Amino acid sequence: MNFNKNFSKLAESYLFAEVARRASAFAFTHPDKKLLNLGIGDVTQPLAPEAVKAVRAAAEEMSVSKTFKGYGPYEGYAFLREAISGYYSSLGVGISPHEIFVSDGAKSDLGNILDIFSVDNTVLIPDPVYPVYADTNVMAGRKIIFADATPQNGFLPMPDDGIKADIIYICSPNNPTGAAYSKEQLAKWVEYANGKGAIILYDAAYEAFVSDDSLARSIFQVEGARTCAIEICSLSKTAGFTGMRCGYTVICGELEREGVSANKLWLRRQSAKFNGTPYIVQRGAAAVFSKEGQRQIKETLGYYKENAKTISGALDEAGIFYTGGRNSPYIWLRCPREYDSWSFFDFLLNEAQVVGTPGAGFGKNGEGFFRLTAFGSAEDTREAALRLKNLF
Repeated sequence: MNFNKNFSKLAESYLFAEVARRASAFAFTHPDKKLLNLGIGDVTQPLAPEAVKAVRAAAEEMSVSKTFKGYGPYEGYAFLREAISGYYSSLGVGISPHEIFVSDGAKSDLGNILDIFSVDNTVLIPDPVYPVYADTNVMAGRKIIFADATPQNGFLPMPDDGIKADIIYICSPNNPTGAAYSKEQLAKWVEYANGKGAIILYDAAYEAFVSDDSLARSIFQVEGARTCAIEICSLSKTAGFTGMRCGYTVICGELEREGVSANKLWLRRQSAKFNGTPYIVQRGAAAVFSKEGQRQIKETLGYYKENAKTISGALDEAGIFYTGGRNSPYIWLRCPREYDSWSFFDFLLNEAQVVGTPGAGFGKNGEGFFRLTAFGSAEDTREAALRLKNLF
């Protein structure tokens, strides 16, 4: 018996686990200090009332034999897939319910989708970016090429015809940089992917934060994407479902390679390894896409957007360079005073009791940068912004 030796190539400690460890250690040794967490990747505001109402009603259904539900469809219940299809229609995109697969979140799908691809595919991943992209491919033993995201290109790398990649990861708005691709920029990636026979894995987890019409909410707003892209989305940040766990993946019928349908491969994979998202959760998710549900989640999204403005304003006053903060819940700042990422983490923790996330944990191009998020409470965000201003 042998373990998967590729795991030895991973960093020993997951980025966010190390952040939590250091913050906990400080709190233990300084019980009189109040920590303000601007590194939190979790939401803090409650579920929309419409979703809660639907969950309660679904729970009641489960208590009655006539309406009890056992195993559901592997791809998700029709009522939710139809609701998601209607949401895409509101964005001007035609997606059939049969092209939508409900899951327990984007993170799971981003890792699990790799099951349908050969291990000998070459993967192109932006740097810096969310660690799950690289980690899951390292675990599988795939060759990884990194696309440099830097201040010079606005943290939005563009295709290079000299590079041949089979699987391309794009996250927009990006975690951690907050940068978002325009539809015109994405069109160049779509053209590249179709020309190379590659497939784009498009992480749209933060699309609901986009308010600029020139920016993409979905890669399927770009002509030609149906033949080269898989879109993965989540209700975690859109509707506060981090604890409920619900996301969805869109694979269009036209996405084929060598006569093999990616849509059918994914359904076969899900039917073998996944028993579906709970009925109660799916009812709550469907309520999110109702007219009243959309109104309610927009209020919560506005709350987080206001937090982002508060943080951005503090950085503006301090004269610190940053990206994000608009069309994104993330603020990506250059560490002042020539601190490296982890040194700046320790400096903020010790001098201001503010917790963030070191950019180095997102890739080599993240060194010297730092991520703050807008997911805290408004009160804590205002206090943290004041501490930042006083510090610099």
